[in-house]
Amino acid sequence: MELLDAVFVFQMHEEQELLWHQRVHSHEKGQFEVHYFVSGSGTFSNAQNRYAISPGSLFVTKGETVHSIEASREESLTYYATLISCLEEQPLIEILEQKNPITVGTNLRFFFEEVRDKGLSSSPELRISACHQVLGLLYNLAAGTRMDDSKTENVRLEKAIRYMQRHVFDKLSLDMIASHVQLDHSYFVRLFKKRMNTTPMQYYSNLQLEAARALLTSTNLSVKEIADKLQFCSEFHFSKRFKQSTGSSPSAYRKTHLQLLGM
Repeated sequence: MELLDAVFVFQMHEEQELLWHQRVHSHEKGQFEVHYFVSGSGTFSNAQNRYAISPGSLFVTKGETVHSIEASREESLTYYATLISCLEEQPLIEILEQKNPITVGTNLRFFFEEVRDKGLSSSPELRISACHQVLGLLYNLAAGTRMDDSKTENVRLEKAIRYMQRHVFDKLSLDMIASHVQLDHSYFVRLFKKRMNTTPMQYYSNLQLEAARALLTSTNLSVKEIADKLQFCSEFHFSKRFKQSTGSSPSAYRKTHLQLLGM
């Protein structure tokens, strides 16, 4: 059992980005992929079937099945994708693939954030833990267990995250976010960190860097223009933060990624 990839795709809407995700592709036998859509609309094609994408919908695809994602040009998609190699669980995956799309609600964002963090960890134990978490979720779904988590604290956090996403190109402050969800900012920070394992402002910064990666690979905006668009105080500060996050400069990231896409 191995977690091969865990990604968060933020606001997919640029032309080149749309083409990349709309590509028809499959994975190797014994693998399976889970797509969980948080916001936006579009179409998910799985083999010969086409399904409408809506917030809170989840799709399970076995490795050999060709699939693609088509985003609405009016409403960008935000989603998590997790790819796992686990040949022995193929009977479960085949059952769930027939249930697509599975409506699970938007509060599983926190679950997939944790899976992604563990999946990208250098610790093999945490990566295996992430695999078991995903399999636990899938067995619950196969059993028909309701996954709706409507705790008040999760509703508040979901509202805060949606607010941050909508204003990723603005300059939000902690007080603005806490005020939006009507919480004392000290309590809000403790609540957010307990659930997300990071602070609200660090999460907001990460969202901005996700947006920067999308802009670098799907637009012709210069590095300075992207830094300005994301409200960084300078191109130097943006480049420094970007390299700390990705390990490469914005220009190098753009060049490498476009080569991988064959552009």
